[in-house]
Amino acid sequence: MSPVEIVRFAVRGLIANRLRSLLTMLGIIIGIAAVILLTALGNGASQYIQGQIAGLGANSITVIPRQPPASAGTDGRPLSAADARALADPQGAPDVASVSPVVTVSASVDAGRASSDATVIGSTPTYFTGANVQLGTGRTYTEADVAAGRKVLILGRTVADDLFGLGSDPVERDVLVRGVPFRVIGTLAKAGQGQGLSNPDENVLAPITALQGSLTGFGDLSQIVVQARSTEAQSAAESEINSILDRRHGISSPDARDYQVISARQLAEVLNQTLGAFTLLLAAIAAISLVVGGIGITNIMLVSVTERTREIGIRKALGAPPSAILGQFLVESIILSLVGGVLGVAVGFAGTLVPLGDFRPVVLPAAVVAAVGVSAAIGIFFGAYPARRAARLRPIDALRRE
Repeated sequence: MSPVEIVRFAVRGLIANRLRSLLTMLGIIIGIAAVILLTALGNGASQYIQGQIAGLGANSITVIPRQPPASAGTDGRPLSAADARALADPQGAPDVASVSPVVTVSASVDAGRASSDATVIGSTPTYFTGANVQLGTGRTYTEADVAAGRKVLILGRTVADDLFGLGSDPVERDVLVRGVPFRVIGTLAKAGQGQGLSNPDENVLAPITALQGSLTGFGDLSQIVVQARSTEAQSAAESEINSILDRRHGISSPDARDYQVISARQLAEVLNQTLGAFTLLLAAIAAISLVVGGIGITNIMLVSVTERTREIGIRKALGAPPSAILGQFLVESIILSLVGGVLGVAVGFAGTLVPLGDFRPVVLPAAVVAAVGVSAAIGIFFGAYPARRAARLRPIDALRRE
């Protein structure tokens, strides 16, 4: 028999048992759809978090205080303005472009008719570029504002809407921060959760001296934001930061450090590794359903061989070679798994269209190709035993079967 005739016999056999064929494909459809959907969720999560990290600034490095381990035998030293000045020295840190000392405080901002809880961030003008903060309306504060300690501030979009109404322009309006009057000079561009690990829309920015002079005092810093000269210089800038702060804080071992250096690059590496492992885990879980679907193909094809024993006997008696019988049942199995795979891809892709807020699953073309290839392989692997069993039937035994 020619390959075309083998395929024609296989298709006729499947059409003659439509319901059984559909039920056989169901396991493959579910398995492939699960693989497509779960890997798309993993890839989408990876891209979403990478977008958040990118919102921190490609060259941004943040230094935060931390409690050293008990084995260090010290409580450590807080970050200070002197630390920030040392990091800004081009002789000691040539790969550092800018340094922004930061103090933060949680406070209620009151506009008279309404109030809003916010994180008030005090820093210098370099903070806008160092932390990748975008201005929406008005102006940023200047070095002159910092030097004079002027009580001016810039509202995040959510805070501005809470205080003055949706879409309002509060520039040149007065607000109270813990009872201290400040003049609004601008608003931040709407960012949302996708622009960093916190929501800048709920922040308020002010000159560091204004915040220290009225709310926090001239003490320790909450953090220091450093901007490297380039993405390529980020690793060198991190080494310079560690060297300077180790020397200033009397640190002899990296394990005893009373500060932590966090960069977008480090966060991206850690999160990519974590999400990669998570995606593989999801794919492995989904693959279990593929195995179940393959076993279903084996069982259904064995049932089909049993039901069609007399047909097989008649065809062999009429001269059909074992290879034709083997090919027919193997082709049936492959068709079932391939059609199930294509339908599974369609179902999985449809599942990724369900909106999940800012997060969207991302289907990779490689995953689709792999899914179809795996479904074909399942048809060959799990259909081989029933096909071989059919091919080995002796005509006389097959014709005797009731």
